Amino acid sequence: MAAALEVQGIAKSYGGVAAVRGVSFAVQPGEIVALIGPNGAGKSTCFNMIMGQIPVDDGVIRIFGQPTTGLPPRAVWRRGVGRTFQITATFSSMTVAENVQVALLSHRRQLSTCYKFAGAMARDEAERLLDLLGLKAQAGRACGELAYGDLKRLELAVALANDPKLLLLDEPTAGMAPKERVDLMALTTRIARDRTIGVFFTEHDMDVVFEHSDRVMVLDRGALIASGPPQAVRTDPKVRAVYLGEGFDDAGGREGDER
Repeated sequence: MAAALEVQGIAKSYGGVAAVRGVSFAVQPGEIVALIGPNGAGKSTCFNMIMGQIPVDDGVIRIFGQPTTGLPPRAVWRRGVGRTFQITATFSSMTVAENVQVALLSHRRQLSTCYKFAGAMARDEAERLLDLLGLKAQAGRACGELAYGDLKRLELAVALANDPKLLLLDEPTAGMAPKERVDLMALTTRIARDRTIGVFFTEHDMDVVFEHSDRVMVLDRGALIASGPPQAVRTDPKVRAVYLGEGFDDAGGREGDER
């Protein structure tokens, strides 16, 4: 089976400054891979190149064996890629269910032809996705009324609306309370395992990274400096020096932290 995501030698520079330098990796179906690194390491640039939001200067990107380099975000999405953002992107004046319905109808190419009846279309499927994310009871609420943690869950429901086989999650637990982070990532992991979805995500919460990743990659100044199982990466001297710090214990957290 082809890799869910294959990246070969992608590079991006701005005004002579290399943001990403020859990065290569693959994510297999059902595998959960984290990309971590200091601020400014190039993580967001990598994500945006993969999703087609910025062009690559060099390198090749493939989704399930098919080249997607240079394709716009909508075309990448139609290849079976779901995406969430560090800052939630929902329609605040629409209901929770309507946000998911819009994504479902777009996936079916029905937004422009069935506008008059859109409110009733794909409602059952939208509610099934909301039920999966624990949001069915809030289907009729306006998004602007939701707590931040529920907005993050809704964004994941929207990302699942095109039945993706690859999820790109940009800091999926950012801004959430500790228990909400644990619950959301555990749910994401369960869905990915059940549906054999490859997951590629960035995250600053190291407890989330080391608990839920099959593999962790570390980016520093645009280049990959480490890649491997969580335990191997957390004990790598180079990773400790540039990112985790010497105070990061072998259990995965800061020494003295109450976890």
